[in-house]
Amino acid sequence: MKTPGAGTRVLAILGDPVEHSLSPLMHNAAITAMGLDAVYVAQRCKPASLPQVMGAFEATGVSGNITVPHKIAAANLLIRLTSIAKELGCVNTFWEEEGRLTGDNTDVGGLVDAIAQLGVVGPWLVAGTGGAARAVAGAAREVGVKLLVRSRDDMRASDFSRWAQDLGVDAEPDDGSTVALAINATSLGLEASDKMPFPESRILGCKAALDLVYRKGGTEWSQRCGNMGMRAQDGRVMLVAQGARSFERFFPAVKAPREIMLAAVARSLGD
Repeated sequence: MKTPGAGTRVLAILGDPVEHSLSPLMHNAAITAMGLDAVYVAQRCKPASLPQVMGAFEATGVSGNITVPHKIAAANLLIRLTSIAKELGCVNTFWEEEGRLTGDNTDVGGLVDAIAQLGVVGPWLVAGTGGAARAVAGAAREVGVKLLVRSRDDMRASDFSRWAQDLGVDAEPDDGSTVALAINATSLGLEASDKMPFPESRILGCKAALDLVYRKGGTEWSQRCGNMGMRAQDGRVMLVAQGARSFERFFPAVKAPREIMLAAVARSLGD
């Protein structure tokens, strides 16, 4: 990476927590490979500070990404949104255009890529009703599969299902029927002490599992699913897929070096 100077472009990922994020490592590897004068950093941001931080980024031309728990709040703060970000009400990528920040959701495309590698169709079962789950709903609509929604709060599952139906998704609260793919769209798994996103009995008969969380050595839930005979992966494939789309938003004249980004993530996670 070049030594940052006065003209170096700054990119950032906002989240709380954000220390676990491999986005800086992945994007800086891509920046170095492409010889760009830029640097990508992680910035912890409390929810109450998000409006001020986004305002400062807009004023100074900082681009970047949004992670938990800010994806929905960020969409409400931005005036300019791509069509998919507006439909989902959820943003994970932003960049400056003519003095204003524009928001996009590259998680949908990243999910489609990651699920394609698992080689399953549908129906899908998702745990969670937050920003990541909204991207799952967008991907379900794109692929054309039924989506069952599971939450610790039954009312949230019902509300999310109705929201997804309005989006054009064949969605219902989890009814216990057999699914082809289970997706963890919660933050469970970031900590070793976290509970599993699904009880083992619920995912019997499932062909594949996708955990949107990633950890060194793989998340415990993705490992358990693999031991149950499923095709299972944690969030690293989606991380790179959505990251490559974000990179091309930041640098529209540059093709994201996906293999380099994937290699950087794999090295960090001990693959």
